Amino acid sequence: MDSRERIFRALAFETPDRVPVDFWASAGLREKLKQAFGTDFDAFLDEHDVDLRYIPGPEYIGPPLQCFDDGSDEDLWGVRRKSVAVATKGGAESYKEVVHAPLASAERVEDVLDYARWPSPDWFDYSGIARQCEDVRERGRVAVFMGDRLNRLAQLKPAMYLRGVDTILMDMAIRPEVAAAVFGKIRAFYVAYAERIFEAARGKLDLLLMGDDFGTQSGPFVSPAMWEAFLGPGFAEYCALAKTHGVKVMHHTCGSVRPIIPLMMECGLDVLQSLQPEAAEMAPADLKREFGGRLAFHGGISIQQTLPFGSEEDVRQEVRERIEALAPGGGYILCTSHNIQADAPVENVEALLCAYREFGDYA
Repeated sequence: MDSRERIFRALAFETPDRVPVDFWASAGLREKLKQAFGTDFDAFLDEHDVDLRYIPGPEYIGPPLQCFDDGSDEDLWGVRRKSVAVATKGGAESYKEVVHAPLASAERVEDVLDYARWPSPDWFDYSGIARQCEDVRERGRVAVFMGDRLNRLAQLKPAMYLRGVDTILMDMAIRPEVAAAVFGKIRAFYVAYAERIFEAARGKLDLLLMGDDFGTQSGPFVSPAMWEAFLGPGFAEYCALAKTHGVKVMHHTCGSVRPIIPLMMECGLDVLQSLQPEAAEMAPADLKREFGGRLAFHGGISIQQTLPFGSEEDVRQEVRERIEALAPGGGYILCTSHNIQADAPVENVEALLCAYREFGDYA
C-alpha cells in the first residue's frame, strides 16, 4: 500500500496497512539530522517512509520587501521582524520576532481600510504549483500546501502581527467594528490567494493545511461565541473553497481548543493538527472518544517535554500510547505536535521513528 492509499483510507476512517506518518522538524533540527546522517531532508523522509510532502507553493514576485537599519525586515503584511538566535545544548535555532505592528495605533475602521500595505494575490507566481504536486504524486506521496508561517491561510495570527496580540483581542471585545475590518481584509486576501492556488494545482493538490493558533496552554484565546462571530465565517469560507476543488482540510492550532472543536467541525474541518498533550482538555483518548469517526487527528507527540527531555524509552512509550488512543478505526496520522526543535537528541528522533514502525501496523 503506498502513501496515497494509506492516507486516504485513514481519512475515510478505514483501516490501512499501518498508521500513516508525517514528520515535522525545525530548521535547526534538519541541520542536526543532516550532520548526523549525511543526507538531505527529503531523502531522510523517504528513508523513513513518511507519507506527506509539503509543496513550496506560489513564488513571491511582489514589491521588494524592505530591510531596515536596525536589522529588521518587513513581511508580506508590512509587519517588521528581527531575527533572534536561540542557543540550546542540543543545537541552535533562529526565529523572527515582531518589532513593529503597523496597525497598532489604528483607532477607526477607516484607519484599517486605508492601510497602504494590504497584500495582493497578484504578488505571487502560481505557475509551478501543478508541477510541484505532480512531483509528489509520482513518488506515491500525498501533496499538501501549507505555505510558510507568513502566508499560511489564517486569520487570528496575521491580525496579532498587524495589530498586536493584546490589541486585537481587546478589539474583539470592545471595538468589534475594528476587529471585523482587520479580519475582513485578511480573509479577502487569503480567499483570492487560495483560489488561485487551487486553480493552478489543476486537481492535483490533496490537502490544505491552514495554521492559526486559537489556544493557550489553558484554554482558547477567545470564547466559542466570539470565535464563531469573528473567525467562524472565514474558517468556513476557507474550508468550503478547498472542498469545491476536491481538497481536504487540515488545521494546525497549538494549545487548548477543546471548546471550539465542534465549531471547526461544523465549518467543514477534516483533520485537526497539533493535539498538544500538555494543553488542558486535550487528552488524546478523550478527543477520540468524543470526535472519532467524524474528525481525523494529526500529531500528539510532545515536543515540549518528551522529545527534548525524555529518554528513548519515554519516546517509545508515548508513541505506543498515542497509537492505542487515536489509531483504532483509522482517522489518525502519526506526528509530533509541532516541529521537533534542535534541543531534541538525535537518539530520541531515531527512537520516535523506530517506534512508529514498531507499533504502527494494524495487523
